[in-house]
Amino acid sequence: MEINTTTDTVPQFGEQSIKEKIFKILSLSVPVLMGIFLFFVPFPHTTAIKEICFYGSIFIVLILICVKKIDFSFKSPLTFPFMLFVAWAFIGLFFALDKGNSIHDFRAHLLKYIVFYYILINSFNSRKRLIGLSWVIIISATIFSIGEIYYFYFMLGNSFSAKLVTGLPEIPVNWVGYITVTAAIFSLHHIITASNLYVKTISFISLFPLCILSVLTQARSTVLALFLSVIILCFKNKKILIACLGIILIAIAMTPLKNRFIHVNPITSLRFDINYMTFEIIKDFPIIGIGFGMETYKNGKHINLEEYNKKVPEKYRQSSIHNDPHSMLPSIAVRTGLVGLALFVYILFISFKMCWDCIRNGKDDFIKRWGRCVAAVFVVVIVIGNFEPFFSHVPEVVLYTSFAMMTILWRLNKADPL
Repeated sequence: MEINTTTDTVPQFGEQSIKEKIFKILSLSVPVLMGIFLFFVPFPHTTAIKEICFYGSIFIVLILICVKKIDFSFKSPLTFPFMLFVAWAFIGLFFALDKGNSIHDFRAHLLKYIVFYYILINSFNSRKRLIGLSWVIIISATIFSIGEIYYFYFMLGNSFSAKLVTGLPEIPVNWVGYITVTAAIFSLHHIITASNLYVKTISFISLFPLCILSVLTQARSTVLALFLSVIILCFKNKKILIACLGIILIAIAMTPLKNRFIHVNPITSLRFDINYMTFEIIKDFPIIGIGFGMETYKNGKHINLEEYNKKVPEKYRQSSIHNDPHSMLPSIAVRTGLVGLALFVYILFISFKMCWDCIRNGKDDFIKRWGRCVAAVFVVVIVIGNFEPFFSHVPEVVLYTSFAMMTILWRLNKADPL
């Protein structure tokens, strides 16, 4: 007797098709969730949304890895430097002055963002998605800028000569540049490179509030970062470079910001007073540091900042002691020792090397131009990070996003399957 097997195979095929669709949706949801996470970075009272998106992404990626529906790659020039720095920071936990705080920050301010980095390089692993990532940052920062300007100057009625104060504990005024200048560089990049008039127009419109807020903060590190990053981005476009630098200089000259450059105390402006005291602490903990925990420096339980300030030559003593090193590299040195500092500098060196490789040896104009753009963003992070407190949520997200974009470009240039 002939048996009809058609009815048996169709449901199996349909079931397989449904499963494939589910896995495809899950795979597409990862960049969406990470995009939402990045979008809400500047906005207060959105911690729950960001945590759901971040840990939701991790959960989905783990599912896809387990069922082998995602090609999740750890291949990156930064993998080895990251491993070395993580290993050294982990060893430091055993010698930390405040072990509880160091363990917490090791997880929350190192491992978390390295995971964030690897999800980004595997989720935004194409030219189209890289561009999309830049637009998430532009739109988010533009809305944030418009909101801050409207609230501080129109709702509160402050004069435009007044220095903007965000009033947000998540983003104090000296961190605003991480967001606004980064987004401004992406906007300017699209203005220079995009062929679509609509894209150029939206980028140009976004550029206004981003630059205005950057100037209104009256933060010298922000303006310096904007100045240097524009030079890097527009180095091949002399007319645009001259126009942009001219606008920046006019903005400085016509606003109270000029007084921040004219009336300068080099000791405080260049953080010599803060760094001198930090150096005194490093001398007592030169190899392993005080521990990865950021609260150890300022909570007064293990480090007496008043006593260390007395060790500093009177010329460099702080009249009002800062409870943070106020600089990226001294902060790393005091928390992980000189060995940790060397390993962190190695990470930065490899990052710049990736950018340089894309700029000099990019296989097409897209890679070369984006290499220069990401290098400009990296300069923003480094410049502001060496004059302001660095290791907190917003600066770290910008840093590891720039790491990820460099890696994506490098892998695209190498034509590596992701």
